[in-house]
Amino acid sequence: MGKFEITKRKDGEFQFNLKAGNGEIILSSEGYTDKTGCKKGIESVRKNSLVGTRFKQISSTNGKYYFNLKASNGQVVGTSQMYKTETSCMNGIESVKKNAPLAEINDLTAQAE
Repeated sequence: MGKFEITKRKDGEFQFNLKAGNGEIILSSEGYTDKTGCKKGIESVRKNSLVGTRFKQISSTNGKYYFNLKASNGQVVGTSQMYKTETSCMNGIESVKKNAPLAEINDLTAQAE
């Protein structure tokens, strides 16, 4: 089962990563100024991962692939890692769809406070 991990960046902002059951990061968030915003971002990923049209696959200038997950308002709520092939990118999308809805939240910042 996947899990969301909340961490704090060096710039003081909070972010989350969605990890698959094997520990691989499959989706990362933007930076949030507070933990509440970060948790709302997680809820948005949970909700929007259920809607296939919210995923946008993109090919980068270096020939690799990645995807964004967007909220209903069009805002990006998560970005994947880079993939070598289009197929592996599609597998990443399927992994987010499978893992995000029920993933537990592991707040790594609480241990540091």
